[in-house]
Amino acid sequence: MGSATREALVAAKDALASVTAKNSLATGAELFKAGRVVGDSAQLRAVLADPAVDAKDKAATVGSVFSSLSASTRTVLSAIVSARWSSADDLLAGIEEVGIRAIAKSAPAKLAIEDELFAFGTTVASDAQLELAVGSKLGSAAAKSKLVGSLLTGKASEQTALIVDHLVQQPRGRRIGELVSTAADIVADQAGKAVATITTAAPLKAAQLERLRAGLASNYGRELKLNVRLDPSIIGGVRVQIGDEVIDGSVSTKLNDLRIQLAG
Repeated sequence: MGSATREALVAAKDALASVTAKNSLATGAELFKAGRVVGDSAQLRAVLADPAVDAKDKAATVGSVFSSLSASTRTVLSAIVSARWSSADDLLAGIEEVGIRAIAKSAPAKLAIEDELFAFGTTVASDAQLELAVGSKLGSAAAKSKLVGSLLTGKASEQTALIVDHLVQQPRGRRIGELVSTAADIVADQAGKAVATITTAAPLKAAQLERLRAGLASNYGRELKLNVRLDPSIIGGVRVQIGDEVIDGSVSTKLNDLRIQLAG
């Protein structure tokens, strides 16, 4: 991520602060819709991402192209496109991230969107045919949207359903596991938390998980949400991933490192 994009994200998140929790769900859904329109139009994407185009002209373009969106959504979208992004792809990612943050902002305190996203990702990853149907480049966006709707209706919150529906419609070259993992990280960050994915060969006891959570939270200086995955192939030990950082204490990795040392 370039420095321009980092600064643009800060400005974009600041713009979202003006949207109330009551209106943020609709704002997030509309930002997703706008992001798909921008993603499908090379000409529009080029104009909105071009640093040489004046911010007022970009805002005017937003007002013209997205006149059907609410005034609050147009205000946020104008702030997003008026910022300087490192690339057109980063602009699309920025619209998506702010959309996810808006939807997360609408969630009641007891709703754990991260857990629902993790559960969806785990379900899809465990079924090769389902994973292909959701993630294939050959499938239409409409078909994927319909499939996701059938999977999540009555089983997940409206917030989670909106996020997943958008992700499968506009994957931007990412696999479904990466899509939901990134979304979960954004949702957690919006709530001042981080997601730690814990991979073990066998289930850990509640007390072990709590000690692990407390230790990681102390090191990272923020509350952590733990998602646990079972993978017998790691043999033993624990692998922890928080964002892009991986702490690998699995037996399989230690054995592989030993083999490399012996071979050398």
